[in-house]
Amino acid sequence: MKPTDSIGSPKDGKPKRSRKGQAYRHTPAFILLFLAREDLYGASLLQVMQRELPCYAADTAAVYRALQDLETRGAVRSYWETDISGPARKWYRITDKGFEQLAELKQDIEMRMRNFESFIELYEKITANVSGPDS
Repeated sequence: MKPTDSIGSPKDGKPKRSRKGQAYRHTPAFILLFLAREDLYGASLLQVMQRELPCYAADTAAVYRALQDLETRGAVRSYWETDISGPARKWYRITDKGFEQLAELKQDIEMRMRNFESFIELYEKITANVSGPDS
């Protein structure tokens, strides 16, 4: 196998979904992060994620499942906006418990980033002297 033949990621750069939900592992972290900045309703949250996360293919169902789970765990709370024309909107707001979870998720992501940086450094050392497919 050549070093460029990757088992875990396709050449188009999008996350591989070999296991159900694996591509959405950090969805709750991103949801809490964006709700820490401002309250959002579901569709607006999805738009923010699509706009601000260049390598994240946000899936509507995954975002709503994560919101429901976060609400069940007390990390977010919801409220309805009914004084507008058109259908009512369910808005989400981060709670104090959500801020605590966000801090924990930040620590976890920092640890994972260190591991990924180590992976990349080692990969570059190993592949620096590879000259061809049979090397």
